[in-house]
Amino acid sequence: MTKRSAPPFVVIPEFHVRPQIRTAFLNAALDDARHSLADEAGCRRFDVVCPEDAEDTVLFYEVYDNRAAFDAHLQTPHLKRFQATMKALEVEETVVRFAALENV
Repeated sequence: MTKRSAPPFVVIPEFHVRPQIRTAFLNAALDDARHSLADEAGCRRFDVVCPEDAEDTVLFYEVYDNRAAFDAHLQTPHLKRFQATMKALEVEETVVRFAALENV
């Protein structure tokens, strides 16, 4: 019998970004994504996406090995840097967290 790995932990933050700060926000977001993928063994995926019909919205699609890997992400220097930029730019954030039911 093959042992299945634990289901991934998915995080989808949504940001409301004013047009005048969009470029600065996206630069900070892409820096956070690049470092998450390069520096964190437990980060499987980190996409920064913008819905076609909502120019003031940016979403992240983050996939971690498990909740512990996400918790480790919360302590990283690159996330602290992103959070400081987000605060300075006064960006609103809503976060939805998911635990996958199973690997498919």
